[in-house]
This record gives sequence, C-alpha cells and structure tokens, in this order.
Amino acid sequence: MSFISLKNVTVDIPIYNSQSRSLKKTFMGLASGGRIGLSEKGFSIVRSLTNINLEIKDGERVGLLGPNGAGKSTLLRVLGGAYIPTGGEAIIGGKVGSLIDVSLGIDSESTGIENIYLRAALLQIPKKVVDEQLDSIVAFTELGEFINMPVRTYSSGMHMRLAFAVSTMIRPEILLMDEWLSVGDLNFQQKAERKLNELIQRSSILVIASHSRQLIEKCCTRAVLIENGIIKLNGSAKDVCASYFGT
Repeated sequence: MSFISLKNVTVDIPIYNSQSRSLKKTFMGLASGGRIGLSEKGFSIVRSLTNINLEIKDGERVGLLGPNGAGKSTLLRVLGGAYIPTGGEAIIGGKVGSLIDVSLGIDSESTGIENIYLRAALLQIPKKVVDEQLDSIVAFTELGEFINMPVRTYSSGMHMRLAFAVSTMIRPEILLMDEWLSVGDLNFQQKAERKLNELIQRSSILVIASHSRQLIEKCCTRAVLIENGIIKLNGSAKDVCASYFGT
C-alpha cells in the first residue's frame, strides 16, 4: 500500500551569494510575507514551506492549488526526494515517478534515439525495457526521420514530444505532476492526454499541481490550497476549488 506522510515539513532554500541583511532585503521580506530571512550562519534564506502536515492514502488523487510562488512545486520536489526538508519529517511509501520536468537529461548534441536511452536511464528504466518499447516510443513521438538527428535541430514542440514520450514509460506507485503538458498540436495533445490518463490509472497515488479548476475537479478526489508555503485549505476537490476560484 502506497502512502505519503508529511509532519511539520519546512523547507528553507539558502541564497549563498547574498550579503548580510540590508534595508532592501527587509522590505523584500515584508513583501513576501516575511519568508526571506537569515540562517544561523548569516546567509539569506527563502522559506518555501512552513510546517506542512499532509497525509495521502493509497487510491487518492490530490490536486495542489495556489498562486505562483505559493510552494506547490517545492512540495512536489519534497515528495520526489529532490528536496530534503530542513525541518519536520517526510515519509514516502512507494515507488515515485515524476513528470515535473520532462526535459531533464535531454542532451541537445545527441540524437533522438540516443536521448531516449539517456532519459530512460535517468528515470531508472532498464535498457531491456527500452529496447522492447523503442519502436512504439518512436512512433508515438511522430518525429519521423528527425529521430536520428541531433536534438539541437528540433523545434521546442518536437523536443517536448520526445521528452514526454520517454517519461510516460515510468510505472510509478506515486505519480507527481506539475500541470498538464503542452506537447504539440491539438491532435498530439489529445493523444498525450490519453497516455497520461493511462499512466494515472496505473498509479496508486496522484499528486498534481495545477491552475486549472476543470482539471482538479475532473481528476482529483481531494485538493490542497497552498499560500505563502502554508496549507490554507485541505478538503474535497469541489469545496477547495469553490473557495479558491469562487462559486
């Protein structure tokens, strides 16, 4: 059984090249809700999350809502293990798969085929699995002969389609997503959405950050509203959306 348990999780991000506190930093701290301060060692820090308490059980689909800079992506990175809490405890039970940054690990000088193996390796997908699925991955990208060309020759849309196709090979128990992906024209987006829905159905837990009311209400059983790194609301997707977006 997969689960997520966060207890008083706090995340401070240090700014090592910053000098000691100045009048400007004081005003910045006030403007950001007091989230910019000094560590015990004297360098500046940005507090991204403050005392987050969150339990997610097997079978739940949880949407993260909040304005830009609220801490949604930071929370996803804590769940994915990219950020270690500076306070509190994060216990994650289950294999985690992340679709937060699908372009991570893509090398512009390597071909599309080479990048499929590079990206798969970063996602800890065995080479044997990639070998077995290579033809279907290539077909899904719709890149044609460009699959054998360096990625630096790709348009941004082609680049994203390649990265997306490899990312959906993951088989996680806990799936983390940061908004829906925009990966090409309408036809390809519809195909990508079907692929994502298959991935979601295979996962035990979904946590997705989004600004879309329709997406949260459609896909999620619960929603969490985050503002200034603090959980403001935690309840049904319908109720939290109504509070955040308005009835």
